[in-house]
Amino acid sequence: MDTTYYDHGTPAERWERARMFFDAKDYAAAARVLSGLVGEVPEQTGPRLLLARAYYHSAQLRRAEAELRVVVEREPVEQYARLMLGRTLERQGRQEEADAQLRIAAALAGDFADR
Repeated sequence: MDTTYYDHGTPAERWERARMFFDAKDYAAAARVLSGLVGEVPEQTGPRLLLARAYYHSAQLRRAEAELRVVVEREPVEQYARLMLGRTLERQGRQEEADAQLRIAAALAGDFADR
């Protein structure tokens, strides 16, 4: 597959292109742009989180999980990544694992209600 369009431009231009695809709900195209960008700037959380969201919305749940696990390993207090990881695990039918992540996400958000 020709990926020239997806890889073309500066990182900032590719970030904007990925956001455009994501906002247009073309999650697969957003993921194509973002996977290259994440490979180039693996230390940045924003592109990796958006890549995980693109994978989630395009039902690439194992890929979404992998990206989210990288984020929570690097930043254990990243509440949104914990929430997304919980939702991703739920969609895979892994409720017990999901519940643990969702409890952590709730605590990080300041929601200490019984779960």
